Amino acid sequence: MPVPNVRHSEVDVLIIGAGPAGLMCANALANARVNVRIIDKRAVKVATGQADGISPRTIEVFQSYGLGERLLRESCEVHLAAFYNPNSTGGIETNKVFRLNGVEVALHQGAIESIFLDSMKELGVEVERSTIPTSIELSTDENELTDPSSHPVRVALQRLDLPEGESKEEIVHAKFVLGADGAHSWVRKTFDISMDGEQSDFIWGVLDMVPETDFPDVRNKSLIHSNYGSCLVVPREADRVRIYMQLADEDVINPETGRVDKDKMGPEQLLKVAQKSLHPYRFIPTNGISWWTLYIIGQRVASKFSIKDRVFIAGDACHTHSPKAGQGMNASMNDAHNLAWKIALVLRGWADMSLLSTYESERRKYAQELIAFDKMYSTLFSGKPMTEQNRDGVSHEQFLKAFQMFGGFTSGIGVHYSPSVVVNDSNQELASGLVIGQRFPPQKFIRAADACPIEIQDLLPSDSRFKLLVFAGKFGDPAQQARVESMVKDMQRPECFLNRYAMPGKSSTDSRFDVFTVSQGRKDDIQFMQFPAFLRPHWSKVLIDDIDVTGSFGGNGYSRYGIGPQGALVVVRPDGYVGAIASLDNVEELDTYFASFMKTSS
Repeated sequence: MPVPNVRHSEVDVLIIGAGPAGLMCANALANARVNVRIIDKRAVKVATGQADGISPRTIEVFQSYGLGERLLRESCEVHLAAFYNPNSTGGIETNKVFRLNGVEVALHQGAIESIFLDSMKELGVEVERSTIPTSIELSTDENELTDPSSHPVRVALQRLDLPEGESKEEIVHAKFVLGADGAHSWVRKTFDISMDGEQSDFIWGVLDMVPETDFPDVRNKSLIHSNYGSCLVVPREADRVRIYMQLADEDVINPETGRVDKDKMGPEQLLKVAQKSLHPYRFIPTNGISWWTLYIIGQRVASKFSIKDRVFIAGDACHTHSPKAGQGMNASMNDAHNLAWKIALVLRGWADMSLLSTYESERRKYAQELIAFDKMYSTLFSGKPMTEQNRDGVSHEQFLKAFQMFGGFTSGIGVHYSPSVVVNDSNQELASGLVIGQRFPPQKFIRAADACPIEIQDLLPSDSRFKLLVFAGKFGDPAQQARVESMVKDMQRPECFLNRYAMPGKSSTDSRFDVFTVSQGRKDDIQFMQFPAFLRPHWSKVLIDDIDVTGSFGGNGYSRYGIGPQGALVVVRPDGYVGAIASLDNVEELDTYFASFMKTSS
């Protein structure tokens, strides 16, 4: 029988693995009009279970891609956290209920993946299932590696679902490859990237169900320390609840292999453990257990996240940790969010290849911080509670303090990127409330043209463009107006970044920059047409720091952002993070910022 010819193809980006990280990246690249393919060995997507918690920052990221409305519609919102400790009668009692650092939502991984899959399909990208990589080779030619138009990565793919006689192999020549293929990553292992860290001694079980219960905080995130072990209750969509519970080694470890043995502990036994920890409250499944699993907490970070800035790994492929803080899927998707815009800018010829090195420097540092936090948090969560009989146990105050102290970290809102070519930490004093290297925070302003209240984050979509926010101060003041007009003249210099990196013959939507103006003052005193034309490229792009007509929204934006009456220039990166700040009198600092990584049009 003749051997079928092996097909060869080219692609800008090949993504291996269609979990949350891979799908986030594929969707972001498809939105950026990048030629992307994504493969997965599974014949079908995840249907139930797996990860389920979405942090406040990740919700913002979904919204930046136009996916937030569906996410919020299908998920369960979580606003409060309740803490339980042992009581004197052998049960548990609540000690504290307080608001989370931003709204979290819960939705099972299959539904989250469906949001991406539907969005990608509209953009012409679908997951190629039942497909695995069998080999990968990266060129050693430096000229090829540094040329963004080359295809230095050769990947052999095999289809698992084709009948005999049909060609099952394909050779893909890719400019970039992303390994988003999970904790046992084939890509990571093939390139011999080590996972640094350790496996903890804590074993946990998880189950999903719709309960009949008298537990008063069943619709809140509930963190429980009992005399029978620790437990975490998380509300889910459609009346479901997820319960994480601590297990004893002898109940689940195979003594011969030292590994978790699912044959020793099934859903019925897990339910009994949970019910014991939640005593005296009743937890009875109304229609059985819909999903369950066991795991040992592993806390590891890959020694590197990229190979020659051509092959990258993301998500569980480069960091693993406990799910208690709800960071696994969130960290994975934010890895992809960080990487996608950088690849898109390089492929468009907008940015130098050196920009790609900031993926590892930013996300690996974050992963290391996450592991350090996770070790501390898991130890506190899994530790025995302090009681009269156990004075060395974990006190309620210890646990609560840790939960509150790291609220900004677990919410994703406090993630901070260190100085780099895309994070210039000069001039922080000009906008003390906008931390350079952190995400640009939400705030409502009033649109000057029609007094409509606008959430400023809605003006910062993930569209591969940098946003220049001109905080013009009190434009009605003659001295400030003169400063603003002088700044506009500086912006119109041929060597200014806006002109140096302009896209001749392209529409405004194809520009590298989007300019907005935010003025102090009252709507009654300001007309948007009074601003120089440069500051009002469209009627919708002039905002006022005032309260809306109902008196319910807006106001105090300058104060919250720590910006004085003399204003400031703020650069927001395509991923929503503050990249640089400059005074209105020093536009040249932004010229220098963009010159460090941006390329002129060819």
